[in-house]
Amino acid sequence: KEPITSQGLEKLKKELEELKNIKRPKIVEAIAEARGHGDLKENAEYHAAKEEQSKIEGRIIEINDLIARANVIDVTKLEKKDNVIFGSTVHLIDLEINIKKTYKIVGKDEADATKNYIYFRSPMGKALIGKKKKETITVTTPAGEKNFEII
Repeated sequence: KEPITSQGLEKLKKELEELKNIKRPKIVEAIAEARGHGDLKENAEYHAAKEEQSKIEGRIIEINDLIARANVIDVTKLEKKDNVIFGSTVHLIDLEINIKKTYKIVGKDEADATKNYIYFRSPMGKALIGKKKKETITVTTPAGEKNFEII
């Protein structure tokens, strides 16, 4: 089982619904239309549509697997503690450049660097779990060690 927030599970379910009810029927239609254009050996439209269909079906299988393995953790029902736990939103100061950063500790399938959602088993996630405000953590990054204070 892989931990996931209830929001992460809902996002997966919405994506699955869109793939099954919107994208899959559209690609089936596109394949049928491309078939009507004649010889399939040299029909680029047909081959592109079949490739897209393969991607869609692969993603549907992947999402079904993720949902089956999900251990949903409703962070709203977790006991509020002072220490960082799965689902926490953490405010940090990068001690080197004195810039505030905010991260949310999430499961593997929710991690998204563009949203500052970090996997709880990543180096940053591991360094944060169990820590409290005013504690300093050190994280090894490709650019070297970075120090942060939890605020």
